[in-house]
Amino acid sequence: MPPQTPASPTPAADAIVSIQGLTKTYAGGFQALKRVDLDIRRGEIFALLGPNGAGKTTLISIVCGIVNPGEGRVLADGHDIVRDYRAARAAIGLVPQELHTDAFETVWDTVRFSRGLFGKAPDPAYLEKLLRELALWDKRGEKIMALSGGMKRRVLIAKALSHEPRILFLDEPTAGVDVELRREMWAMVSRLRENGTTIILTTHYIEEAEEMADRVGVINKGEIVLVEDTRALMRKLGKKQLTLQLQAPLAALPAGLANDALALSADGNELVYTFDAQAEDTGIAALLKRLAEHGIEFKDLRTAQSSLEEIFVNLVKAPRPAQEARA
Repeated sequence: MPPQTPASPTPAADAIVSIQGLTKTYAGGFQALKRVDLDIRRGEIFALLGPNGAGKTTLISIVCGIVNPGEGRVLADGHDIVRDYRAARAAIGLVPQELHTDAFETVWDTVRFSRGLFGKAPDPAYLEKLLRELALWDKRGEKIMALSGGMKRRVLIAKALSHEPRILFLDEPTAGVDVELRREMWAMVSRLRENGTTIILTTHYIEEAEEMADRVGVINKGEIVLVEDTRALMRKLGKKQLTLQLQAPLAALPAGLANDALALSADGNELVYTFDAQAEDTGIAALLKRLAEHGIEFKDLRTAQSSLEEIFVNLVKAPRPAQEARA
């Protein structure tokens, strides 16, 4: 059995997945995960973001029992993934990124077989409902090898949900699928959450995380950089820009207005003021007063706020102090 760290800190009362001090080092000394602590709440949609090689897939694979853990402890719906593997795995459904399927099986047979693997009694009515929701019912008698890539992706989702798991991992579920299927999948994810299923997803489509996820976690170089409510993160780390369209172009900023937060467009027709989205006093009123004092008039204004993608890029690029990384 791999070494275990003490079961401290105690997982949150509403955590359906609790990861404590998880460290994973592969042969050759590569440390894929570094003392990861993470609680995922029951019934939420949690987006795990990170660049390639950050540790996302390793983390998911350990929780799902595909990769052996190193140091640390993981609980899935209260079950230790090492000591109580079967119960923990039965609580989890996984939709992998790769399209690995039983090519010569029919859709119906492979989904029915997946349900049986977890010891679930046959339930044709449930499987029919599942296949209908995924627009697979008309394909139930077809061999998987004959399906399109999008349909194969639907089959993977059906297999993951065949045993009615309480936790569903989606590893890049919309990679390479068309817009219509992407919308259908996210509608299905919303329905699953409404029925109490906890969804953990990784995605390169950060706008999906921004729209769908209750919370966002960012992992980089094997460490959890940040976990935050999505909306709170947007408020806390987002920057706003006020763009003023000038009545007359400026050749340059007057000396009294020059500062890091204020920039003049290349054609001199716009002033762009960047400020903290959560600051109570952004200085906008003072800025407009100073513009008037310099005889600068504007004819229109607009505001914009940074996206989750911009926040993510800044978080990944920012160096972390050693003491913070260990906290």
